[in-house]
Amino acid sequence: MAKLKRGEIEPHEDYGFFGPGSVVWKVWSYPTAPTVGFQRAVVVEELDPPLVAAVHATQGIYQRSRTRYDRTLRYFAMVAFAGSREVCKAADVLVKVHSKAIGRLPYGGGTYDANDPASQLWIQLTGWHSILYAYEKYGPGKLSAQEEKEYWEACALAAELQTCSPDDIPRSREGVRAYFERMRPQLAASPIARQAMNHLLRSELVLPPTPRWAKPASLAVAKAQRIATIATMPRWMRDMAGIRQSRLLDLLIVPVMKTAFALAHLNPEVELRLLGRISPSTVAVIAPVKLGIPPRKEEVLTPAEARAPRLRQARRSTPRIPGPAGRTRLRRR
Repeated sequence: MAKLKRGEIEPHEDYGFFGPGSVVWKVWSYPTAPTVGFQRAVVVEELDPPLVAAVHATQGIYQRSRTRYDRTLRYFAMVAFAGSREVCKAADVLVKVHSKAIGRLPYGGGTYDANDPASQLWIQLTGWHSILYAYEKYGPGKLSAQEEKEYWEACALAAELQTCSPDDIPRSREGVRAYFERMRPQLAASPIARQAMNHLLRSELVLPPTPRWAKPASLAVAKAQRIATIATMPRWMRDMAGIRQSRLLDLLIVPVMKTAFALAHLNPEVELRLLGRISPSTVAVIAPVKLGIPPRKEEVLTPAEARAPRLRQARRSTPRIPGPAGRTRLRRR
């Protein structure tokens, strides 16, 4: 990846749905998010029978591993950092793509629909929980009570982009835990789920080709991420999926990854270069945030505001005032 030049980076249209000072930007901009956090999310998701049935039907993760990983991570990042209208457009496209993912479950009978609200709720909560959990385990640590409350409120706001209802999003850690306990009897490690989970744990599949002399180091990094991701998964989940890893490895990987992520986080350009290796298209989404490039309009909107051009146009002329945590909100008349 060539050296980034500030003048060549396209600014976002606005701050999107969260903005600077938000807990979402704090958690999702840490290097644990596009690595362990994202990998954990896509691996754990496969235990949901309807979801893995849709994934298996397309075969995309097997035939185009690097491309699929890149595109999915880019969408995750867009929700957190990109301009509001751009995110809404991407979300609408994703819903259309998912509308074709309908069929019969290969195990247990029944059907699947990628846009089913229950499936979308599973994806939403698994993703947001995994990003937060990786941040806590391998990053700066737990959020304050107020920050965590804001985090789950933000998760509910982001759910407006999906087919699930924001009202179904828990607003606390206890609520999230209760949700996963309710889901547990519905999860299954079918043959296709095990196949998908083990495939997605192979981090080396999403890395670009490397010279022969660099392959040992590249494989070591991929192995470390696999160990770190598995260490975040509860024992019952690993047992269900047939994934084995010792408790000693679970413990030893923590200081290694905490140190590596902390060092990478010291330099935004280093972070972006590392990100470019696993997801080139995501760099353009995160670079303006990492390098402090302001958007064309310094405002934070809701999905409803972003989808209402007339309302948006009317509010462009209104004064803007700093909001909580340094964010800018539109002044209400």
